[in-house]
Amino acid sequence: MTSQVISVLNFQDFVSGDRAQQSKFIQTLGQSLEEIGFFALIHHPVDPGVIRAAYTSAAAFFSQSAAIKQQYEQLDLNGQRGFTRLGREHAKDYPAPDLKEFWHVGREGNDSAYLPNLWPKEVPAFRSALTQLYDQLEACAAVLLEACALYLGQPRPWLREMAIGGDTILRVIHYPPVAADIPQASLRAAPHEDINLITLLCEATEPGLELLQRDGQWLPVPAVPGQIIVDTGDMLQQLTNGLLKSTTHRVNNPEPAAYSSRFSMPFFVHPRREVDLTPIADCISRTGGQAKFPAMTAGEYLYQRLREIGLVD
Repeated sequence: MTSQVISVLNFQDFVSGDRAQQSKFIQTLGQSLEEIGFFALIHHPVDPGVIRAAYTSAAAFFSQSAAIKQQYEQLDLNGQRGFTRLGREHAKDYPAPDLKEFWHVGREGNDSAYLPNLWPKEVPAFRSALTQLYDQLEACAAVLLEACALYLGQPRPWLREMAIGGDTILRVIHYPPVAADIPQASLRAAPHEDINLITLLCEATEPGLELLQRDGQWLPVPAVPGQIIVDTGDMLQQLTNGLLKSTTHRVNNPEPAAYSSRFSMPFFVHPRREVDLTPIADCISRTGGQAKFPAMTAGEYLYQRLREIGLVD
């Protein structure tokens, strides 16, 4: 990754730096999300050992037989918990399904408002590894949302409080080896934008992530150890009336076809379902004075998008 294209922010500048460092962090974060929709984060609080343990557990699960994995696919959960098989999800308006299978972990708790998590009994360490990672990523995301709110001129807790108790999901993705004879349109992850507020992406085990630049060229984003990639989701773009950009990105197939797997773990930060995503007045005034997006709750938005990507019939 080159810092000339994607900014690299030091998490510690915001949480323990002086006033000048904090101010620079806020401005760089906001300008990055406004101009390109992505930045990289270093010296964050997510334990590398927890990330490694999560990947180890993921590899152990995805190496199971199809019959075992499909025991954990419950179609009535709309892909929001447990396993989703290869070829079920596709990008919005894209003709071919993605070349990936994945597992979703949601918020743990006894509250009946949350869907229950599923856990594979074949990999006993899976639950501990993934819940630890979920908790650490959520704590990191809360701080980033505070910095983002300050950039937008809003009260510091504004975005963070929207996400308390939200439908935030940790997705563990396995991209199987790519055969040489796959259909031309098939990609590991076709061009898409994320649905949520912000996404935190732990470094993947192999390269492949690319983002679409304004000139129409695809920019490779290497998987750098110790970095978390952060990007704007569609919900935050809508809330800010397009001031913050939800940038199209994809996971391209390796060239030539690779006979090895790729794993990645995006953490999709969602607001609570009742949160109003109507563009706020301050951002409307900063983007031409007209609302570009309709009034809609986060729950309505999520359901609409799940239908568009094939997870809801």
